[in-house]
Amino acid sequence: MANNEYLLHYVWKYRLFSQADLQTVDGQKIEIIDPGIRNTDAGADFFNAKVKIDDKVWAGNVEIHHSSDDWNKHGHQTDENYNSVILHVVETMKGCVKNQKGMQVPQMQLTVPDDIRKNAEYLLSSRSNLPCKNQLPLVEKKVISSWLTVMGVERLERKVNDIFTHMARFNNSWDHSFYVLLARNYGFGLNSDEFERLALSLPFNYIQRHSDSLFQVEALLFGQAGLLYDEAVSDDYYLQLRKEYEFLRHKYQLTSIDGFLFKKLRVRPNAFPHVRIAQLAALLKQSGRLFSSILEKEDYKQLRLHFQAETSGYWQTHYSFGRESKKSHKYLGDASFNIILINTVAPVLFAYGRKTDQEKYCDRALHILESVKPERNAIIAEFTTAGISPASAFDSQALIQLKKEYCDRRKCLYCQIGYQILAR
Repeated sequence: MANNEYLLHYVWKYRLFSQADLQTVDGQKIEIIDPGIRNTDAGADFFNAKVKIDDKVWAGNVEIHHSSDDWNKHGHQTDENYNSVILHVVETMKGCVKNQKGMQVPQMQLTVPDDIRKNAEYLLSSRSNLPCKNQLPLVEKKVISSWLTVMGVERLERKVNDIFTHMARFNNSWDHSFYVLLARNYGFGLNSDEFERLALSLPFNYIQRHSDSLFQVEALLFGQAGLLYDEAVSDDYYLQLRKEYEFLRHKYQLTSIDGFLFKKLRVRPNAFPHVRIAQLAALLKQSGRLFSSILEKEDYKQLRLHFQAETSGYWQTHYSFGRESKKSHKYLGDASFNIILINTVAPVLFAYGRKTDQEKYCDRALHILESVKPERNAIIAEFTTAGISPASAFDSQALIQLKKEYCDRRKCLYCQIGYQILAR
């Protein structure tokens, strides 16, 4: 931990060191006017810094190393990209350094304060899933609230990048991209990968061509899912679906995925993959231009009605093929609907707003997340125990982002909550 350059970066960025009597190693007085902007790509560590050395103000970049001889070890003396470095900040001094032009680079020795180092070592070596769990009650509520806002938007941005990847794959089709993302989330975690594979194996335009027939949409989806090849099942509806699928399979030259991949063990009957596929088929049948129909729905109630598509009559008395059950409507439950809103509808609306420069869709996405109840899972339970209880889905998404991208990766030095603990 003592040699961690990230800690030096952190201390420099937030000026967590005594700034009285700062000087270069050769005795020139230094004043830090602006530490610069942290660079996470190739090049110097901080861009656009501004420092005053003696009576002259310098604007440029700052490079930070544990030891001054790291400059040459990293080849900066022959790299013209480092000619703009105005100050080399180090923890251990081992001689002078020069840039590619042969000019000596001013150096400053930076000592990490003992209390900062101690707190950092505590956080980064903690065995707790939440490194700062015991110190969270000491952090100001407004700091936590502000950081969760950043985390919530950061998680949306990550999802937006995934959506744009799909867009590139599907020739910038919002309908096709939304279809694949929607199908994935109908797997609700346990079968998400399988549902995504199903959607990728069945182009959305094929479904559109048969959207006037729920029977044909079901035949395509169940057939592509590899769920129409069980010889032990012999009821009429199943056999009719298989016959229809065989016709459509030859027509479109389709290859199904393996049905055994779908998991049913320890799954409630209402969440069986067969039921989810039937629900998805009902939604796709009624939606036409899939994403356009979502753009038209401006509030939660409209969206809820849209996703409350009625499955075919067969599925009102079945949870899987060949096994009749008591009649019941197989509507998407509120909890499942909220998951679709959180993981599909809101991110795609946000992405669409960004892509088309229409802020109203970004605002609608945020409003959806702020209106939906928070998720309940192991991550949320952990934060709740530590004293942070989410008020909405936006907050729970923010906590998931915080846990996965910062706590799990021990990036406490990049977290505002960690900053408050370190700087206390």
